[in-house]
This record gives sequence, structure tokens and C-alpha cells, in this order.
Amino acid sequence: MVDRISRDIITERLGDVKYDRFLFYLMGPYKSFNLNYILSEEERRQIDVTDLPGPLRRLFRKQNDIDEAQALLRRVQGGLRTNPGVNAFLALDVDIDIEAVDAATQSIRYAECSNATAFVVPFLGHNFGVGEEAGSILESLSDTHGERFVFVHEANVSSAMIRSANLRWDLRVETYESETELIGKLRRFAGNIMHRERRGSLSSLR
Repeated sequence: MVDRISRDIITERLGDVKYDRFLFYLMGPYKSFNLNYILSEEERRQIDVTDLPGPLRRLFRKQNDIDEAQALLRRVQGGLRTNPGVNAFLALDVDIDIEAVDAATQSIRYAECSNATAFVVPFLGHNFGVGEEAGSILESLSDTHGERFVFVHEANVSSAMIRSANLRWDLRVETYESETELIGKLRRFAGNIMHRERRGSLSSLR
């Protein structure tokens, strides 16, 4: 089944954009860190969330709220698909059954098929799983695709995993302070990859 995950399959399952053959795989947490999941009912009753500053209130989202971490990825995806018009996608969009191919193997294959891959790490995301998957991808593909990867984390995120990835695989690491800055940096990264493919310093993917 994993051999059937190809550039053609991914492209067919995504909507049309200007540069539909330029695949940009976006990885990041689909869920935000939520204190409601780890506090006891008694502990939650003792906290008046309305009295907390805005950033702390975001740690107490209701279970049926739209999750901000995935919403962020979707907004970034939409921004890139609009301008410059690259085929940005999440693993969810390709819709390969994880019963057939496990999530880590899918991620490796998506990254292998993509012109560019970004690991996005927001401050309030459940980032541990992203770190594990990023490590698997880098271990498998850093020799052949390392120049196509970028790790972009919110400025107030500090991680030993990020530092070690930068040292071990010479991974490009960027920071961002706003969503606008994040999208701008990813646009420039995509433009640089596209330019290098056209110039021939990076091989074109068919």
C-alpha cells in the first residue's frame, strides 16, 4: 500500500491550484494543549477561567471547540494555496487509511513525494507527536531531502529536540511571532525551493 502513495495520488486528492505539481507538506499538531484534559473535575471547579489572562484561557478550551492548532494549519495551508499557489496539504487531505499504512510511514512517504516539507510548532500545540514524526522523517530522508525541510516554531517555544535536530541533521530552523510572519516565511521557503528547482541546483520532482 505504501508504494501506492505517489505524487500523482496526492495531487489527484487535492484541489486545483496554480502550481499543482509543487507539493508542500505541512506537519504540525492537530490538537492544542488543553488543561481540561489533565486536571481533575475538582481542580477545574476551583478555577474561574474568566478571570485568567487571554493566553491562559486558551489552555482551557472545551472539548467541542474548534481546535486552534489544526485551525492554524488550515489557515497556513489556505494562505500558501492562494499565494503563491502551491499545493499545500495536510496528511488528512490525502486520506490514506492508517489501518493500511501507519501514520509515521505515511508521513515519511508524503515528505518524500513533496517539493517542500514544513514542521510547524506552535506554543500551545501538542508538539511531542510532531517531534517524533519529524525525527522519523529526518532519519529516513535527511540525506536526500534535507534541503527541502524547514522547522518553524513559535518564538517562545524552546525544545531540546529542536536544538538536537538542528545539530544532527543541519536542519533549517526558523522562528515566528505571528501567523502572518509564519505564512510569510513559508512562502519565501517555497519560493526558494521553486527557484532552485528551475535553476537546476535542486532536482525537479516529477
